[in-house]
Parts: sequence; structure tokens; C-alpha cells
Amino acid sequence: MIDEMDKQILNILQQDARIANAEIARQVGLAPSAVLERIRKLEERGVIKGFETKLDAAAVEYGLTAFVAVRTHDCCDETDKFLAEIPEVLEVHDVAGEDSYFLKVRVKNTAHLSRLLRERLKNVPNVASTKTTIVLQTIKETTALPIMDSEEKTK
Repeated sequence: MIDEMDKQILNILQQDARIANAEIARQVGLAPSAVLERIRKLEERGVIKGFETKLDAAAVEYGLTAFVAVRTHDCCDETDKFLAEIPEVLEVHDVAGEDSYFLKVRVKNTAHLSRLLRERLKNVPNVASTKTTIVLQTIKETTALPIMDSEEKTK
């Protein structure tokens, strides 16, 4: 179970994973050793799955985002594996409805997207069709989970 102190620590880490334990301790009112122990336990329990660096996709020339709905003949673990192994595919979601999967992809440009669709996705076993939506502008993008609602934040 995650208590209120863990939630506070997780919210701080979601904003800045490189923050010093001493600073987290100051913000939540615990000793640095207690914060370190809580973080270690959250990692052991799988609540914290790792720490990542967020890159500016455009700065590393991956400025085009697209969502691809993939329809398959039937779902299978082999298809899951092939889709997940494509480097430009950032997310793979097995979905209910007419489509089988929903992918978030990042590519350099439309030519790169075209090659990805023609040479990689269409050749994945079991793929019947794809439908692509290109993102014109991203208004909000985050991986942070709202583990404390607004009422909890004001307390």
C-alpha cells in the first residue's frame, strides 16, 4: 500500500528524478535516510520501475509524432513482440474495438513514417491494415501519474 508520504515522494520524483534525497527529505519533512529507504522499498515493490531522461524529440530530429491503429487477422503474442521491437514505436496498446493495437510512434519526417509503415509495420505477421493519424501539435504530453488529487495537494 502507498501511504501519503510515499505519494508525496513519488510526486516529487515524477517532476525531477535527479533531485537529491536531502532535498526530498526537506520537502516532506523526513530524514534523508528515511527517504532513501522509502524509495528503495518502492523500487523493490515495482512501484518505481526505473528512472528515465526526457529528451526533446525535435532536438534529436524525431519531431514527427503519429498514432497508428493496427488491425490484425487475430491477436497473438508473436505480433505483440514484433510491434514492441520496432525502435520508433514508443507505445503499444492492445485495444478493444475494431482495431487490435494502438501505437504511438516518433519518426524524423513523413518519409521516415512512410518507410516505417511500408517496410516494418505492414511486414509484421498477422497485420491486416493500419490507419495513421499525424500529430500537428502536442498540447500536453507527460508520463506523470496524478497520484494525488487536487484536494490532497491543498492539504
